[in-house]
Order: sequence, then C-alpha cells, then structure tokens
Amino acid sequence: MKLTNLAKPFWSGRGGVITKRDLLQYYADVSPWLLPHLRGRAMVMKRYPNGAAGKCFFMKRVPQPHPDWLETCTIDHKSGNVIDFPVVNDLASLLWVVNLGCIDLNQWYARCDDVDRPDYLHFDLDPVKKGGVTFRKVLDAALVVRKALETLGMHPLVKTTGSAGAHIYVPIVREPTQKQVWTFAKALAQALAARHPKLLTAEYRIADRPAGRVLVDYNQNAWGRTLASVYSPRPKPRASVSTPLTWDEVERGVKIEDFRIDNVPARLRKIGDLWKPLLAARGRFRLDRVL
Repeated sequence: MKLTNLAKPFWSGRGGVITKRDLLQYYADVSPWLLPHLRGRAMVMKRYPNGAAGKCFFMKRVPQPHPDWLETCTIDHKSGNVIDFPVVNDLASLLWVVNLGCIDLNQWYARCDDVDRPDYLHFDLDPVKKGGVTFRKVLDAALVVRKALETLGMHPLVKTTGSAGAHIYVPIVREPTQKQVWTFAKALAQALAARHPKLLTAEYRIADRPAGRVLVDYNQNAWGRTLASVYSPRPKPRASVSTPLTWDEVERGVKIEDFRIDNVPARLRKIGDLWKPLLAARGRFRLDRVL
C-alpha cells in the first residue's frame, strides 16, 4: 500500500502545521485502542482532500480500484441501492481509509452480520448555536442524561465530540432493532427536555430550538446515521480529538481543546481505553425491559 501526499498540511494555525503524515502517524499510534471499536462495521468515509479547512464530502461506496485484501460490507438500502462499504479491521485498512483524506471516522452502530441491530444507543449533546452555550453547560447536560440512564440501570459512557459537544453511549444487548433503539432514545430525550426546559431541548427543527440550550439529539440513532468515532480527530483549528472522559472529569470540567492529536496517544498509554466496556460481552443493558 502506498501512502500519498504525506507533506500536505491538514491543519495550520496557532497550533502549528499538522501534515497528513502526522494524521496517519496519530492513527497508527492509537490503533491498538481504536481498532476494536471499528472491526466488523461498515465505514462511511468523510473525506477532506484539502485538509481540515477545505471542503469535505461523504462517500459510502468503496472506491474502485481498491486493494484485494480490503474487506467490505454489503448493505441493502430501502431506496434499492446496494452499497459495498469498506470495513476497517486492521492497521492496513485503517491507514488506507485515512489516506483517502478521512480525518474523522464514522462507522455504523450495528455490525455487518446484522446491520439492523445495534450494539449501543447514544445521545449526541450539541450546544444550540444561538445563545452562546458553553462547554461547561454541555457537561452539565451530560450529567443530567447520565443520572436518568443510571436510574434505569444503565452504565453510560461519555466522550467529547472533539468539536463542540459530548457523546453519551450505552452498551446494550444486541436484540432491539435500530428503529426500536431510536424510539426509546426519542422518548427519553423528550422527557428530559420537558423536565429541564432551561437546560435541554429535544426539538428536531433547527429553527425552533430555543437559544441557550443543549440539544439532546436522539435522531442520530436512526438507521444508517453515524457519529464521529472514539479517538477521531476533528477538523477543528487545534486538531482536537473525540476523547473518552471519566465522570469525575465531567464533574470537574474540561475543555474540548484539552484533548488533541499531539497528546491523546500519551493519555491512552497512561490510562488505557475508558470505553472498553462498550466492547465487553458482560454488563450490557437489556433495552427490551424498557421498550
């Protein structure tokens, strides 16, 4: 496999120049912790051919030609399209995808052997653009969602998005369909927004979202949607990374920019993968109990 345009700047600014070589090296460094979260799942490619400041485009179908050793995942869509997605199972396939200009990775919630039954449900906490919502407020919203999930007997995990918000995931037993997971997430998000109207909103329509709130986005649980993977760098000025947090860190407060392409590998070597429970067979919540 040939890696190309290694000297191309992918980020430049107050953090200095970060090249495509640096991005590939970062992914190689974190691959022992990242790859278990990607294996066996279709990958939607979000390509930035001109770096973080350039235009991006989404690509689902694996490009031709591609290496014979690259595994693919064939998914039938309701539109009638049959799409072969790449699957990132090892370091070679990871670097191949990143070499296409993918800064963040966006894998499916369900594995390829049953693309309608996800392994987790999640909530994407995003600051509403109107009203100057701080990241501290996003973290406060995360604590509210955590309490609600733990009350139900779940064990939620949290990470920064690397952009402006936070992701909360819950490992579940692989039984409910994606639509059932979405339906549960919608009901809980709307209930929480009604209970905490000054902090949260679950309003789907952008124009109707009240200023100064944190959106509890349940809609990303819909079939075929994706979120930036754990340990994904984001196209932000300092190459911030979507990074797992402890709940103590959430309570104390952190900044998005605390976790970057230049320091996340050292954090992983020190504390390991805080999201390892997302992969474990034990401790998964049976969502059918609350459907």
